Amino acid sequence: MSQPIRSALVSVYYKDRLEPLVALLKEHGVQLYSTGGTLKFIQELGAEVTAVESLTGFPEVFGGRVKTLHPTVFGGILHRRHEASDLAQAEQHGIPPIDLVIVDLYPFEETVASGADEADVIEKIDIGGISLLRAAAKNYRDVLVVSSRNQYEAVTELLREKNGATDLEDRRHYAAAAFEATSHYDTHIFNYLSQGTAIDGTVLKVSQKPATSLRYGENPHQAGTFYGDLTALFDQLHGKQLSYNNLVDVDAAVLLMQEFQDGQPACAILKHTNACGVAQAETLHAAYTNALACDPVSAFGGVIIVNKPVDAATAEELNKLFFEVLIAPEFAAEALPILQSKKNRILLRQKPVQFPAKQVKTLLNGVIEQDFDRQTETAADFKVVTQSAPTAEETEALVFAAKVCKHTKSNTIVLARAGQLLASGVGQTSRVDALRQAIEKAKSFGFDLQGAVMASDAFFPFPDCVEIAGAAGIRAVVQPGGSIKDADSIAACDQLGMAMVMTGVRHFKH
Repeated sequence: MSQPIRSALVSVYYKDRLEPLVALLKEHGVQLYSTGGTLKFIQELGAEVTAVESLTGFPEVFGGRVKTLHPTVFGGILHRRHEASDLAQAEQHGIPPIDLVIVDLYPFEETVASGADEADVIEKIDIGGISLLRAAAKNYRDVLVVSSRNQYEAVTELLREKNGATDLEDRRHYAAAAFEATSHYDTHIFNYLSQGTAIDGTVLKVSQKPATSLRYGENPHQAGTFYGDLTALFDQLHGKQLSYNNLVDVDAAVLLMQEFQDGQPACAILKHTNACGVAQAETLHAAYTNALACDPVSAFGGVIIVNKPVDAATAEELNKLFFEVLIAPEFAAEALPILQSKKNRILLRQKPVQFPAKQVKTLLNGVIEQDFDRQTETAADFKVVTQSAPTAEETEALVFAAKVCKHTKSNTIVLARAGQLLASGVGQTSRVDALRQAIEKAKSFGFDLQGAVMASDAFFPFPDCVEIAGAAGIRAVVQPGGSIKDADSIAACDQLGMAMVMTGVRHFKH
């Protein structure tokens, strides 16, 4: 059912990209109604436009909080053109039809993200705009609704192709888009206002956009989509599109590197979300070569992240390895051509961004939510429980190992020296198996474990891990504690001359 557009209400916060659409409406002789700054903008384009207050006979009031909330406006949008009684009432009350509504919403999310105070945030809760969108979308049988500046170009082309008219299918499509916009908007308002209230935690409302279709999910037979704005976090400087598995590994890499922002150059290499190499050093080049030495076999095809700009010397070293993704805060001009020599290699320049406070995951027939694990233990959090305390160098190594351990799949054991991961046992069903795996890996890559330290993501239920570690040369241990048999592990350390500290904080990662 094709319908020509005879009149339009235009009231937008963002004016950019609007000019071609206004020009086309003017060309088709569409009666334009507008408000405030949009009215002035349209006038400056040389188009005839009527102020909404002239249509309603009522001025804008309360600093613009009320300007379109009037029966003449909503009646013009909502009356049904196929209902004789609606047409009669519209004529009786002097309500002209409004066939097109172009409205966007105040930037609520952006205002919250800017750190603005509550008064400014509340003023960005749109009332008139969201009501207009809902009204126009409800009456999509007769009205076309445009709810975002991102739609202006497509709508302009649509109207040009159809000589200023639209079909029912067109209007239904844009109605659905409008309700998506209003539901997303309301979700973020709810999440803001519910913080700290009795409602907080009783319901879960999540709305993420835009949607990016991925090549596939974890495997080629699974479809995959990313919901969110990757451009807010990264500039992709080179390479193919990120895949589902790339994104999972990138997430793990970014969260791990947040632990190493103390100024010293750091590098981490990840495979299947676990670090196979982590190191800190005086230079980024040294940090990378030390990280690679941890497990050069697993590093093949991995994701690499650094906390300093990539220089040419480091780029030359990196270029010797096949890897999928490299993440850095910056790339030196002379480093980029080196790294871009591989066509598909993904290079991401990371931007500072505020991460969500919650993690959400689908499970069974619902979802589970939890706080992000933001706690990281320092030397000040260590409680010495053995007769001997760790040395300064061992303490530094324990802090380093605990950071890596926190971001490794359970059950996990991490073996390290100050500033370098030596090996880890990851995702094992037994903590003893995790330790044995770590020891075997360290030896296979030529590391001497004499004087190294060990970190465990959870307590030791038996002294066997301490005994095995001591026999391998481990001299200090960090673990959360909390087992009813903690005393057995402590006694084993004392017998072996090892130091043990407890943190009281478990870091399971399932």
